[in-house]
Amino acid sequence: MTALLALYASLTSKLERADWLLSTVARFLFAAILMVYFLNSGLTKLGEGLAGIWTPSVGAYAQIFPRVIEIAGYDVEALSLFHKLVVLAGTWSEFILPVLIVLGFLTRLAALGMIGFVVVQSLTDIHGHGASDALGSWFDRFPDATIMDQRALWIFLLLVLVVKGAGPLSFDRALAPATS
Repeated sequence: MTALLALYASLTSKLERADWLLSTVARFLFAAILMVYFLNSGLTKLGEGLAGIWTPSVGAYAQIFPRVIEIAGYDVEALSLFHKLVVLAGTWSEFILPVLIVLGFLTRLAALGMIGFVVVQSLTDIHGHGASDALGSWFDRFPDATIMDQRALWIFLLLVLVVKGAGPLSFDRALAPATS
């Protein structure tokens, strides 16, 4: 039994030294699974033409403030500066943060921002859009609830990047000051 445990320890010690693996795979999986999702979601929020990056669509307000825009009769001009700034920040975040993560630039900060984004997105889906049927629950036999199950995995993936950083194939590593 001791020999078997020693063999196991020898084999797994190599994994402990592969510090680059977890963060590199986390960034790859973010790019493969979530980046296009967020970029497409951001595109639905842009207004007409090039100025659309400064003037979000009515749909952007409907996605982020569904009850407020409905009460305003879908008149964006009836909303406050606060609403516009939140919608702009949310829209830009869906473009900027995923690109930063994939490039490995300011990765920990971008991943932390994405965690906040996913939490707000989930709360908006539940309370603003009434998506309680997609909520699901943990420790049940169904692993496919859109909010509790999927987004918990998204947050875990992002949390790996917050804790471990971007890894060796990143701008963060390339731009880091050399340590002696």
